[in-house]
Amino acid sequence: MHDTLFWLIQNLQDLPEGDDWLSAAEQSISAGLRFPKRRNDWRLGRWTAKKAILAYRRKENSVLSSLEIRAAADGAPEAFWNDESGNISVSISHSHERCFCVVGSCDFSVGCDLERIEPRENNLLSDYFTPEEVSYCAQAPDDRKSLTVNLIWSCKESALKVLRQGLRRDTRSIVIHPDPWERDEVWNAWTGHCLETSQLLNGWWRSCNGFVYTLASNRTTSVPEPLRLLS
Repeated sequence: MHDTLFWLIQNLQDLPEGDDWLSAAEQSISAGLRFPKRRNDWRLGRWTAKKAILAYRRKENSVLSSLEIRAAADGAPEAFWNDESGNISVSISHSHERCFCVVGSCDFSVGCDLERIEPRENNLLSDYFTPEEVSYCAQAPDDRKSLTVNLIWSCKESALKVLRQGLRRDTRSIVIHPDPWERDEVWNAWTGHCLETSQLLNGWWRSCNGFVYTLASNRTTSVPEPLRLLS
């Protein structure tokens, strides 16, 4: 039986103006972020994660400030209800005033990433992609090259979040294999092979409205399901 991951997207315009939905500790962190973009991204990430978790737990009438999203020692987000572990896996990514959040059972690790589909500098491939991945991108049709490059990069970001190492680790230590039968606006499968441990990571990706979304887990999962907000 496969596990299922659930996802939610929120935009900057969904973000409340006030901070009463943040815990006291979160309000302190938000106040200490000097630059508006950094503060907006951080607040949007917390907002999206909280809304996703409440929808996943079907507790949408709960007080948002009682749910706190903390950064673990390795930087990964962790959820706490009134200072007690929320027993849930969560991952957050944001880009261009949009946030993508994935939640699932605490029994396995998850990671997600969101990238805008746009041209990348050539050194991204030479410095961060394996020869196999560089070849895969080179073979993509001209009208799919930007998507393909951003897809590989996004899958790597998601995979490294599952391993809770992020970009501290050499991105070439993970080889990404996308599903060749890719289709826009639906979830397509991909796998990641860890060269250091031979661990296999499983993931899904989709492109929609100029963005590519990826998510990953250290387990095989069913097609991701969207979370529905009731309020």
